[in-house]
Amino acid sequence: MSETWLYPTILLCFYGFFSSLRPSEPFLTAFLMGPDKNLTEKEVVNKIYPVWTYSYLVLLFPVFLATDYLRYKAVIILQGASFIVTYVMLVQAQGVLCMQILEFFYGLATAAEIAYYSYIYSVVESARYQQVTGYCRSITLVGSAVGSLTGQVLVSTAQIRLLYLNIVTLVCMIVAFLAPWFLPVASRSLFFHQLPGRPGKEARVEQAPAVPLGELYRTEQEDPESKEPLNPKSCPLPDGEAEASRAGGKSVSEVLRTVWRDFLQCYSSQTLLCWSVWWALSTCGYYQVINYAQALWERVLPSQDFEIYNGYVETISTLLGAAAAFGVGYVKIPWAAWGELALCSFSVVIAVAVYLMDTVRNVWVCYTSYIVFRATYMLLITIATYQIAVNLSMERYALVFGVNTFIALALQTVLTVIVVDSSGLGLDIFAQFLIYASYFAVIAVIFLLAGIYRKLVRCRRRPQCQAESAETESDCARDTETGEDVIKHLSVHGVQSTETGYVSEKH
Repeated sequence: MSETWLYPTILLCFYGFFSSLRPSEPFLTAFLMGPDKNLTEKEVVNKIYPVWTYSYLVLLFPVFLATDYLRYKAVIILQGASFIVTYVMLVQAQGVLCMQILEFFYGLATAAEIAYYSYIYSVVESARYQQVTGYCRSITLVGSAVGSLTGQVLVSTAQIRLLYLNIVTLVCMIVAFLAPWFLPVASRSLFFHQLPGRPGKEARVEQAPAVPLGELYRTEQEDPESKEPLNPKSCPLPDGEAEASRAGGKSVSEVLRTVWRDFLQCYSSQTLLCWSVWWALSTCGYYQVINYAQALWERVLPSQDFEIYNGYVETISTLLGAAAAFGVGYVKIPWAAWGELALCSFSVVIAVAVYLMDTVRNVWVCYTSYIVFRATYMLLITIATYQIAVNLSMERYALVFGVNTFIALALQTVLTVIVVDSSGLGLDIFAQFLIYASYFAVIAVIFLLAGIYRKLVRCRRRPQCQAESAETESDCARDTETGEDVIKHLSVHGVQSTETGYVSEKH
């Protein structure tokens, strides 16, 4: 295998699989509230879990800059080390403070995921982008599903203690930690390090095509707003920055100016803005639900008294979500025309699922609703991914998704401070989920109003467009007649006309 892209891809897939292989993950809340840690629900839900949200938010942007400056590999190693520290503390440490420190390291590991998903674009040619992205993302889903299933089988059949599940997870993290050391160091990055001779941003965009899968959603009925150009050449780099780029490096201030310029240009597209708003709002609620779902299940069916099946639920929801994400690529719908109403409808489904989890105090209803919730979200986030990425280069793809995630985390932090944190309202878990269901209902209302507004605007534009079309056809007819006269004139004088010389196009 002489192809240079294969070696780093195999190492990344190896790392992604084992770092996602966490048999203890579906039983984390039960473990913390069980005899090994002996923490109360209030301590776990209101004091420990919120630290992850705060850490993730605070660390996301610095880690993003460090990832680009250090050229990925060092940050991937840092992520592996953070996972190891997290699970060593989970096995050994005791008390609320230690668990809060643990959540900080887990937040660092989560923020460093950007290095894992962006490294490959710096070491393989652009023709392989879609292929290796599919490999890296799919293998993490497989690892997560295998880990959840393994944990449930060990708990249900072997009656293994939850402590030992955490030890197995720690071993998987140590195995994963070996892979990034052998990754080749990237010779370039998106902002700080560019190859000499590359004329700044424009060359980077040319080598990073839009995601082809997004073409599945291009139809003749699409709104022209979805075609708004995001051409980086319309905002060229200043001479100083272009010169620094050709020299192979940039200062932090230059990078920040470039990021800000790209940010303004990307979000000038109304279609991209619409899908990004849904991304940020729904991801905020999604994080809240998956973070605290185990605490809800623990209240409905205490693990100390009954056998729980969290692992099966996580496995099924992950696989169904992956199947939904895969299948949506074969469905052709004019999302530009029906996007807002589709987002409204599916947001209603999510809101109902969360509401049922909260009000029907039956663990099987909770499990089923959770599966519907996750599968629906993963379906929609895949559609949003395609819609956002279809007109973006790979750099802007990463920037927009990073900004959307940051906004989601900022909203989640506000929600956590007010609803969850003991310094805020510190609500009971059932009251929290009622708020989360209401939150998704509000999202549905927002996109219902946006969809109605879009339809009204289209109805008003239609007569004007028809009038313009009729006028254009009339002009074209006159041009055709003029062309025929010219051809006759040339024929009289013995001049041969070409077939393509007088073709008129209709709008």
